[in-house]
Amino acid sequence: MLLLCFAAVLLAAVLVSALAHRTILSTAALFLVAGFVLGDGTTGVLDLRADSPIVAQLAELALFAVLFTDGMRVGWADLRSAWKLPGRALGWGLPLTLLVTAALAHYVAGLGWAEALLVGAILAPTDPVFAAALVGNDKVPARLRHLLNVESGVNDGLALPFVVILLAVAAGSDDLHLGELTTELAVGLAIGVLVPLAALALERTRFFAASAAYAPLNGVAIGLLVLALGKATHGNLFLAAFAAGITVATFGPRERAAFEHFGENVAELLKLGALLVFGALISVDFLGDISLAGWVFAVLAIVVARPIALWISFLRSGLSLREQAAAMWFGPKGFASVVYGLLVIESGIGAADEIFHLVALTIVISILAHSSTDVVIARAFDDTADTPNWHNALRRVRRRAAVPSRSAGEPATSAASKVDDEPVDGQTHTG
Repeated sequence: MLLLCFAAVLLAAVLVSALAHRTILSTAALFLVAGFVLGDGTTGVLDLRADSPIVAQLAELALFAVLFTDGMRVGWADLRSAWKLPGRALGWGLPLTLLVTAALAHYVAGLGWAEALLVGAILAPTDPVFAAALVGNDKVPARLRHLLNVESGVNDGLALPFVVILLAVAAGSDDLHLGELTTELAVGLAIGVLVPLAALALERTRFFAASAAYAPLNGVAIGLLVLALGKATHGNLFLAAFAAGITVATFGPRERAAFEHFGENVAELLKLGALLVFGALISVDFLGDISLAGWVFAVLAIVVARPIALWISFLRSGLSLREQAAAMWFGPKGFASVVYGLLVIESGIGAADEIFHLVALTIVISILAHSSTDVVIARAFDDTADTPNWHNALRRVRRRAAVPSRSAGEPATSAASKVDDEPVDGQTHTG
């Protein structure tokens, strides 16, 4: 039944995708709403619960694929040459977002400090997949797109240790397993670098070569190897995924080009499937269980926490006000927060249900808000939209009025050129 529902909603999404690309309609929101309608709490077509194995597995797989393809978009040279802004967002923005969100969870939602900090760690990561029109729009400044892409790819893995540590604190455990967490991060990073290097080195030997038909599957094979080894060794899967993508982009430009479009489509399918499943967990009763203070917290977590954190982080950064505003707004909560929220459910801590309700509500509001405003904000960076239509019409009228008044013997083009070069609204426009 899940497969049937996914196929039907996917067909609907394909049929309206062209319209969604031009308007505030979002395919991500379509799958989320479809899951809500088909879920057990609404029509009962899909019988899924937060503790159903497929929920956590699909969310984890989708996040892995998204991070792998995100890493594939940037190479190590790109990271080194443009690390200043992502470094601000990660070094200052991530912890500040965590702390502001935790303060809101404590003072607004009424959680204890350990649980509030846990909520802050879960909601701190961002996911620009839901702002694809902004990240993928060439009219948006490259440094802003690079900032959002790198930040989202790295902060998922950086937030995980905080989630695990705070889960142990909230459960009252005396052992925070810091050594184990460090090992997981190191193992994940090693797998993410060494596996792609070995695969790329094998392909460059005289004994092996990928055919044109199989070239896109090279990236799939590398990703699956990284995923399997990460699961087997208990390495950090998300750091391994992003590191593997960066390694392929750095040392295998040919493999990167072959995998790019195919990989993005695979990641998109997994993402939409996870959204459908996540939407099925939400119901009217689920939302009704959340207090008014919880709703206020969810809104403030989106419109206050990240804007304050990034405003402080980007002081004297050189970003324009328009770029800063876009970066502050586009902090959508995505798969990382879903996966970490499911970890809380599995942990069985006392406040697990309340924490999951707050996290789920914030994610739902974020997906609906950010995925439906990305096109609008992206258009604000279109320089051609900065000049209103009446401006060119006014120039044509002034040109016609000036041509009859030219001196005898003066070429018409000369008079017209003088009009075109006159300052208009304090600016010089050349024809």
